[in-house]
Amino acid sequence: MSDDDFEVGLPLSAFSIGMEFYTPTGKWRCTDVGSRVAVAIKLDQEDPRNYNGPPFSILNVCLMNTTARPASLSLGRIDS
Repeated sequence: MSDDDFEVGLPLSAFSIGMEFYTPTGKWRCTDVGSRVAVAIKLDQEDPRNYNGPPFSILNVCLMNTTARPASLSLGRIDS
């Protein structure tokens, strides 16, 4: 996989730990960046303690070419 796999939204090189971004499914926070994937948690929890980590008490999702599209730093730029 390469940065081209994130062609519709953010390239992999744009992700950094702690950054927040949007997809059609909601708001996310990046928790790790590797050479081929980014990992994120969805920011949809009512209890803010779920965001304390790492390790996190909620699911970390590996963002690959099928799950990171589209992605944006701005909520208004997301097309479903």
